[in-house]
Amino acid sequence: MSSTEGEMTYLPNTKSRRRIYLMRHGHVDYLAKHVVATGGINVVPLTNRGRLQAEAAGLALRHVTFDRAVCSGYPRTHQTASYVLAAQEKPPQLEIDEGLVERVNGKLPAVKSREELIELMRGAFTEGGVTQHAERGEGAEPAEDAQARAVKSIRRLLREPGWHTMLVVAHEGINRLLLSWACGAGVNASGAFEQDTGCINVLDFDLRENGEIERTMIKSVNLTPYNWLKHGMNLTSLEALFERNATEELK
Repeated sequence: MSSTEGEMTYLPNTKSRRRIYLMRHGHVDYLAKHVVATGGINVVPLTNRGRLQAEAAGLALRHVTFDRAVCSGYPRTHQTASYVLAAQEKPPQLEIDEGLVERVNGKLPAVKSREELIELMRGAFTEGGVTQHAERGEGAEPAEDAQARAVKSIRRLLREPGWHTMLVVAHEGINRLLLSWACGAGVNASGAFEQDTGCINVLDFDLRENGEIERTMIKSVNLTPYNWLKHGMNLTSLEALFERNATEELK
C-alpha cells in the first residue's frame, strides 16, 4: 500500500510491515578545541569527513522514498539527516524526537591522552554486552533506561499512521541498544553491534492490528556507503573518532 496520511500503510506486497532505515550520524570531533573549551559535546557539528559520509548515505538512499524522517535533534544528527534528505526528490519534513538522544554520559576521570580516553570509553562494553557498573562514568544514564526511552519512541512511531518507510538518524550508543533490543537480548548484545559513523541499519517490523510489534527483523547492519567493504577501516568507530591520522580522511 502507498503511504496516505491518516491511515495505517505498509510496505508494498506486505500485509503489516514497516521499515526503518536507522542511521548513525556522520563523523565528529569531540576533542576539537571549541568543544573542549565549552564542554558542548551535545552541540558538536559534523566534520568535513562527517559531511562526506552523510552525502554518501544520501546518494545510496536516493531511490528510497521516505514517508517520514526523524532525528534526535542534536546538530550532528540533524545535519546528517539533512544531507541525506537533500538527495531525495521530494523529501519529507525533518522531525525531532528527543527520546532518541544519545545515552547520557557521567563524569569521567581525568585523562592525559587520547589513548587513555579511548581505553576508558572502551570499558563501557564487555564481550557479553554493556557493563553493569560504573559504565560511561559516574552518574551515567543506565543502559536499561536509555534503551527504554529509545524503544518507547520507536514503538510510538510504529503506531502512528501515514507512513511505511522512515529515516531515523540517532547515535552510536542508542543504535547499539536498539539493535540489541531488536534481536531480543535486552541490553546484553549492544557491545556486539559496531556502528561506524554515517552507517545505515535496516529494520523491518510486522505489526498487529493495534499497532504493536508482532515481529522484528534486522535486515542489514552497519552499512557504510562511503566504504562498503570497510577496506582499511581497522579501528572501531570509537577509536576512529579520536584518531587524527590524515590518511584516513575521505578524498
